[in-house]
Amino acid sequence: MSQHKENNANGSKNFTSKYNATFLLYFEKFAWIQEAIAREKEVKDWRREKKIELIKTINPDLDFLNYLFE
Repeated sequence: MSQHKENNANGSKNFTSKYNATFLLYFEKFAWIQEAIAREKEVKDWRREKKIELIKTINPDLDFLNYLFE
């Protein structure tokens, strides 16, 4: 989370800064970065509705989860 906040502050041109995405609704933990990258690529191709369904599996009320990383 802090990495994304820093990138937003210094004008980086990534997704979080471009769309002002500052609230966390969903996350997954992986032991290996390769697994995380593969999962990110998989989910990236999904339709919005399917992504929302995935989010609601762990966060049915769509609460902000930022506090978990502060």
